Amino acid sequence: MEAFFRNGLRFEVLDQGPVGAETVVLLHGFPQSARSWAAVSRPLLAAGYRVIAPDQRGYTPGARPRSRRSYRLGELVADVVALIDAAGADRVHLVGHDWGDGVAWMVAATRPDRLHSLTAVSAPHPRAVVNAMLTSPQLLQAWHVGFFQLPWLPEAAVRARSGRYAVALLQRSGLSEHVAREYIDRLRADPGALAGALSWYRAMPLDVSAGRAAGAVTVPTTYVWSTGDTALGRRAAELTRRWVTGPFDFKVLDGVSHWIPEQAPEELAASISERVDGGADLPSEDP
Repeated sequence: MEAFFRNGLRFEVLDQGPVGAETVVLLHGFPQSARSWAAVSRPLLAAGYRVIAPDQRGYTPGARPRSRRSYRLGELVADVVALIDAAGADRVHLVGHDWGDGVAWMVAATRPDRLHSLTAVSAPHPRAVVNAMLTSPQLLQAWHVGFFQLPWLPEAAVRARSGRYAVALLQRSGLSEHVAREYIDRLRADPGALAGALSWYRAMPLDVSAGRAAGAVTVPTTYVWSTGDTALGRRAAELTRRWVTGPFDFKVLDGVSHWIPEQAPEELAASISERVDGGADLPSEDP
């Protein structure tokens, strides 16, 4: 499968591994793409899984609606369900990082019938984030979320000085200069890509109630968080277990930044494989 379609939109997909094998779906975040999962995919493919990574709404040329309402969580969740249908799978093992993790939590909460398991990477359960903002510095740590909702200014910041300012910000958050430059250059060079990626943030005010209403997750879940994450603090990470009623495993990567798929791909792939193979039998661990 090279692409799937939903409501006239075309989503490009990297689909590797044997059809009929256990299927792992990988959802990227900002400012990544399906290719950001390359180093994670290799050991998963070697383990015999089918691995599917889409370029999500806004990041893929054929799926960039202009209205910010088109980027609400309900639409993003429906995109994932359409992908699972197109893959010919009844249920999949879902993995998300950053914004892709936010979508993955909502898929698990609202469509558990389509999942075998969830591996959430970096971003806590949405309810845990809301709670942490009231009891920790989480609101200040996520300053960029408010900035990216502003009109035109985020675009200007990303394009300023040939993208050097944006690359420097990503480097300070832990991403290597080479990878940061790759991500920013792609957004700058591809017409509509930057606006599409920022639309996820600009739709957030329309989704406040959805985030607060996110229910408990019943599917077997592994949550991978890293101590070097400057945007998502420990308080929200530790509160996440309150909103998972199914089997839950909390894994902490010491010294790793927010960019777990790029910085610790083998460790992440091992956690995904453990969840896929162990399913409901995985024990819960304390960090």
